[in-house]
Amino acid sequence: MSIKYVRLLVLAVLLLISCQRQPDIKEPFSLTGASSADAKRLLPLFASDSASADISGRIFNGLTKYDKDLNIVGDLAESWSISKDGKEIVFHLRKEIKWHDGEEFTAEDVVFTFKAITNPKNPTPYSSNYGPVKEVKALDKYTVKVSYEKPFAPALESWGMGILPRHLLEGKELFSSSLNRHPIGTGPYKFKEWVTGQRIILERNVNYFEGTPFFEKFISRIIPDPATMFLELRFGGIDFMGLAPAQYKHYGEKSDFKKYFNVYRYPSFGYTYIGYNLKNPLFTDKKVRQAIAHAVNKREIIEGVLLGYGTPCTGPFPPSSWAYNRNVKDFEYSPALAKRILEDLGWKAGDDGILVKNGLKFSFVLLVNQGNEARLKTAQIIKEQLRQVGIELKIRVLEWQSFLELVTKRQFQAVLLGWSLSRDPDLYDIFHSSKTRPGEFNFVGYSNPEVDRLIEKARETLNKEERKKLYWKVHSLITEDQPYTFLYVPDAIIAVNKRIKGIKPAPAGIWYNYIHWYVPKNRLDWYN
Repeated sequence: MSIKYVRLLVLAVLLLISCQRQPDIKEPFSLTGASSADAKRLLPLFASDSASADISGRIFNGLTKYDKDLNIVGDLAESWSISKDGKEIVFHLRKEIKWHDGEEFTAEDVVFTFKAITNPKNPTPYSSNYGPVKEVKALDKYTVKVSYEKPFAPALESWGMGILPRHLLEGKELFSSSLNRHPIGTGPYKFKEWVTGQRIILERNVNYFEGTPFFEKFISRIIPDPATMFLELRFGGIDFMGLAPAQYKHYGEKSDFKKYFNVYRYPSFGYTYIGYNLKNPLFTDKKVRQAIAHAVNKREIIEGVLLGYGTPCTGPFPPSSWAYNRNVKDFEYSPALAKRILEDLGWKAGDDGILVKNGLKFSFVLLVNQGNEARLKTAQIIKEQLRQVGIELKIRVLEWQSFLELVTKRQFQAVLLGWSLSRDPDLYDIFHSSKTRPGEFNFVGYSNPEVDRLIEKARETLNKEERKKLYWKVHSLITEDQPYTFLYVPDAIIAVNKRIKGIKPAPAGIWYNYIHWYVPKNRLDWYN
């Protein structure tokens, strides 16, 4: 292929990208999105990655959920009562709810779900939410009593876990169940098709108790490359996507883009971080991890990667959390201080400038998942920042499922990841020392007895102000320990095709009412 031909081809592609026309909508009554990775398992107790959780959450319901103002309200439960000592909750379930196969949802399904989540044979990261439960009992077909050993502050939120169909799973091995790929739930959408690596298609539940969703299908396409995904958005292959900062900066505010798309921007409730395998000799000393924190310039990353659309992260809570401790000071960016700490620990520069101690080179591999351009750019910047203090960082990019497998088995030195957090600030699953088994969320192996004690006490404290004080201490201790290098809280930037109406931004974001989104019958109204 000649150089001239290559240049013409590149020019043609650039012209295609730069030209904006009305998106070609092929299925006006399907809502189509995209994921950079395929789902893994769709039963709620195993849906721990974001791709799986997104689909699972459209198929299954919990007893409770958050409304648009972040108040806990009923989902499969229409109401509940809580005893004065906080040790007992009685849930009153909605009647005549049907599973997608036509069987009736009852209290026995709730009891079965509790037993499944707390069964040690099921490798779920969510079991700790039910550890304080003493008993779950069906009082009758539509009433469930949950008894606790002691008060449990996140109790109501914990029952947002998707409820499982007892009639299909009782006596079965859940982790290998076919329902992980062909789930039956009670939610607004029913499973229809899963073509591995290509798409998952759901169809609406016309008998859904909150009303029939407008869109006949919900389609999630697997598109690992963000540039390809953006082209699909602009030319009608998908209806919505999270924009990368560069996409938003260069297109999001332009009139030709805004003519066909609405863009919603708000702080995400989560953060991006580097997690260290704390069993690895390089990272066992917290002073080493503190030195790395001093060597990383978060502002440079936020400006260079997020183009300013984000804020620095100081610890395990984002600034919008009521548990966030604003008095915790971030580690000062100071390569000189980082070098001094490492020198005091016995690390000396070798002939190539890389630090060496007892014959061990300060060199490690950082895992990054494929398809996340922001994380890859973040890793590349950090690589250069650490090189300035004598640390060699090697970047390894992996397909999502391969990435998850290494993380789950703790076969890594360091990983670049992000947490999307629940609104209750309970940190038990992520930072408690008991949650380090394969498949659980404390895969870095963090352990601090005082943090354990405070997290446990906060779980038992019903008074919000008292809980806040406990979490402030937790925030301070975890920041000092640096089991993660806490990097940034990115803004969520979501572009949605303007033909879709009914989107009402709220404290909960935009997705809380997606089943009521709609497309006007008159095509002329689509882009007005």
